[in-house]
Amino acid sequence: MTIMLIGNKSDLERREVSFDEGAAFARQHGLIFLETSAKTAQNVDEAFILTARKIYENIQRGIYDLSNEAHGIKCGPVNAYGSRQGSGKTRRNCCVSAHAVVASGLI
Repeated sequence: MTIMLIGNKSDLERREVSFDEGAAFARQHGLIFLETSAKTAQNVDEAFILTARKIYENIQRGIYDLSNEAHGIKCGPVNAYGSRQGSGKTRRNCCVSAHAVVASGLI
């Protein structure tokens, strides 16, 4: 399983959790770690791209079986609203649509 731990509000001076604490926790639990800021959009795209790359690497290494949808990976083109084409379902969430297209372009 690929999980990313995101430390949000990286634009603030006062921190509840330091970068080092977040990074150490992620390292101990085998997670990807990145700090982001929703206010400035810093590292928001990178969070999705890093996660997609890690999933792609795991596919290439044979960790995920693409023929088994139980792994949570669905193959096929993604439309602009983040759902698979032909599924009949669309989601109109701007973040999902933008990042689904980015992720599908990496795989």
